[in-house]
Amino acid sequence: MPEGSLSVQIVWFKRDLRAKDHKALAMAAELGPVLPLYIIEPELWRQPDASYRQWAFVAETLFELREDLARLGQPLLIRIGAVIDVLTELRKQLSITALWSHEETGNGWTYKRDLEVAAWCRGQSVPWHEVQNHGVWRRLKSRNGWSSHWEALMKQSISIAPRLAPIGLDVGGIPCASSLGLAYDTCRDRQVGGRRAGIERLNSFLNARGEYYQSAMSSPVEGATACSRLSPYLAWGALSMREVAKATEARRRALPPEAKAWRKSLKSFSGRLHWHCHFIQKLEDEPRIEVENLHRLYDGLRPQTPNATLLAAWARGETGYPFLDACMRSLRASGWLNFRMRAMVMATASYHLWLDWRAPGLHLARMFTDYEPGIHWSQVQMQSGTTGVNAVRIYNPVKQGYDQDPKGVFIRKWLPELAAIPDPHIHEPWKADLLGNVIDATYPARIFDHFAVAKAAREKVWSVRQGQQFREQAQDIVAKHASRKSTPRARKKTAKMPDTGQLNLPFGDPL
Repeated sequence: MPEGSLSVQIVWFKRDLRAKDHKALAMAAELGPVLPLYIIEPELWRQPDASYRQWAFVAETLFELREDLARLGQPLLIRIGAVIDVLTELRKQLSITALWSHEETGNGWTYKRDLEVAAWCRGQSVPWHEVQNHGVWRRLKSRNGWSSHWEALMKQSISIAPRLAPIGLDVGGIPCASSLGLAYDTCRDRQVGGRRAGIERLNSFLNARGEYYQSAMSSPVEGATACSRLSPYLAWGALSMREVAKATEARRRALPPEAKAWRKSLKSFSGRLHWHCHFIQKLEDEPRIEVENLHRLYDGLRPQTPNATLLAAWARGETGYPFLDACMRSLRASGWLNFRMRAMVMATASYHLWLDWRAPGLHLARMFTDYEPGIHWSQVQMQSGTTGVNAVRIYNPVKQGYDQDPKGVFIRKWLPELAAIPDPHIHEPWKADLLGNVIDATYPARIFDHFAVAKAAREKVWSVRQGQQFREQAQDIVAKHASRKSTPRARKKTAKMPDTGQLNLPFGDPL
């Protein structure tokens, strides 16, 4: 095809793998022929927060998106390589009148890549139109009014998938994870990718599974069903936030007056939809929180080089604390944990093992199929006590087990080596009579004393929270990042928090 023989607008798909309610696609299609494009960037998938399980989910979603776009007239074009190289090659075949995409709040690597793409577009006189994807605003000057803006955005109409004209290029193949250099990891219970699976999860949650969401979402057993499980479909854009918000509101309005459990659950769920974007907004406003302490007086608090032995035991689920270990093994097998368990496993790494948050944060990022950088790194720091503005919550891993898995059902599922431990000691097997037959035989001894290390960690963290300099930095952080819906009760939470394991904010999967 001679250079410039066909003028097209390229719609670059990123973390927005859908055709419906894709504003960039709809807007581009109003102006002329559209070439839908997804670029597989090998360097991106070599980043330390990327994993095999994530690509497996994305690949399944891409296959389905290609089919959906083909029914509209033009299947998804797949290319492998650096974005600028791909665009340069396409420009030899086509006349690119504009580049379209949704705005992305990704990691530091994608931010730098987008700067390079913007420079290429300026150099080639190709306009790049970035359209808002969900409730996150670029170059936000103030959080005042953020919630009302979010509500207004969610009330906008859902864009219809447009008809597309065929372009005639080879669509390219979707590679396997190993060809991208991703090491295989066992994730036997991973959620299936694709929009159809996301729609099924949404409908089943709003009409069947979600009735007791509010009361069951903290349970590692009940929460796996009662939670929406929409997080990977939102993280990779198979569903839009607006679709989910509108469907939730429609279901709430249709409920009969006597459906009290449903009303409570959908109110709670709707609040977490807000929190989803609220936390991504933090990374958008301050990208450094992916790699630096939000409150800089915490710099140097923990060793920068992690204790490899402790980190590995925590990651494998071999700390000697059954409930903590069961959570880590469940995560490895499924790619998902409920929000309370995510908070606990991260807090345990940061406080009880005294690991700098970066290394365990990266491990969790790779394990989460629903990894969303904005939510993830904001919450990793929050659960590590380095924001300087959130209450210090040091989870007691034994108490959490008694509270969330009182009969040990979850523990026994993931730790079969504790079969000989009687029920009264399943949360504290070191107290059982069969100690010599299990501990340090089939199951490891505890690698820390949870009371002693929690006390030491609390003292170290709170020792930093003294003085005018700390308070001044904290006030600046609140002004820039805090929700404007604080309550009098929340504002009073400035005293040292007891080790109760309480949590009122979401982590990773807020749904």
